[in-house]
Amino acid sequence: MQAGYGKVPFEAGADVYVINTCSVTDHADRKCKKIVREALRHNPNAFVAVIGCYAQLKPHEIASIPGVDLVLGAAEKFNIEQYLTDTRKKEVAEVKDGKIKEVIEYHSSYSLGDRTRTFLKVQDGCDYFCSFCTIPLARGSSRSDTISNVVKQAEKIVRSGIKEIVLTGVNTGDFGANTGETFYELLRALEQVNGLERLRISSIEPNLLSNEIIDLASQSSVIVPHFHIPLQSGNDELLHSMRRKYDTVLYTSRIERIKKQMPHACIGVDVIVGFPGETHEHFLSTYNYLNELDISYLHVFTYSERANTTAIKMKGKVKQNDRHERNKMLTILSDKKRRHFYEQQVGKTVKVLWEAENDNDTMYGFTDNYVRVKTHYDPMLVNEITEFELTEIDADMVMKGTLLAICA
Repeated sequence: MQAGYGKVPFEAGADVYVINTCSVTDHADRKCKKIVREALRHNPNAFVAVIGCYAQLKPHEIASIPGVDLVLGAAEKFNIEQYLTDTRKKEVAEVKDGKIKEVIEYHSSYSLGDRTRTFLKVQDGCDYFCSFCTIPLARGSSRSDTISNVVKQAEKIVRSGIKEIVLTGVNTGDFGANTGETFYELLRALEQVNGLERLRISSIEPNLLSNEIIDLASQSSVIVPHFHIPLQSGNDELLHSMRRKYDTVLYTSRIERIKKQMPHACIGVDVIVGFPGETHEHFLSTYNYLNELDISYLHVFTYSERANTTAIKMKGKVKQNDRHERNKMLTILSDKKRRHFYEQQVGKTVKVLWEAENDNDTMYGFTDNYVRVKTHYDPMLVNEITEFELTEIDADMVMKGTLLAICA
């Protein structure tokens, strides 16, 4: 950093710890307290700053955590350097938060480090106000980068040697809502970045995954055949209660179009269990819908009550043991779906991008359609794309095979 700071390992006893919090998952307070304690165990005199969604939603709750010195809301977190001129421990944490409606600027960013892929943020905020979600309250309204700036960042990333870019955002497909540009136009522009091998979409809402985007991906040599498409429920009554902007008919049409044009495509699905009013019959309709759908894996979330959401006031609260049992059932279904998808890959020759980690003389990589594979560690393979013949699935649901040629 220009301010003179440098990244050090968490366990090294840093002078300053910056904890970036989330509000999507449950128990954000418990996780934040745990990390603060761990940081101070490595350096009791460390200056601890907390930023992120939880810091915006409940800044004074965070400020009461012993050892926290600074809490920055959604807008001020980008100005963190100016708050680090005095990093002595404070008796009372300094809180700098503001009204989320005042957060209107867009800040570009992408991940750094020794990755073989980079996560490039192109959009922030959300205007959807789903009844279970606090994200609009934590991140503000939908706003985007410009296509020209994203392309410049992508070109810089590629020049650094990165072969895969993952596009991210709070509501990625809503890119351009405030600029007059579109996500489709962004994808077309990024396809032209010289040297970019892979372009992956982290997640996209089904109502924003247009037919033209699917058609583009099916014809592209850069956009990979991997889609993560939130569903949340396979029951239309619950989708309406959740304030989702689609129904199962639209969702099914998206899956069928992808699979018709890209039979080898990997499709991941987010689903929530235990939402208020979800009866046993509602859950079974979701389970049966997902069981029949040609998808590859699930991310299963157990509903948790969140302050300042519409859902917290809804009737029909689901018992915790029922929530956990439904989560377990869908997690098992996800494992079956993933295994079935992997079994379909056996015997194929694919291209794998290898990662840097050395795990007991084993290294891992991913195919373009998000199949995780492994081989014996070879430092010469790191950040290389090679042909690889898939032969079997091991006990950890990772594919093994035969390493072939490095792709030119």
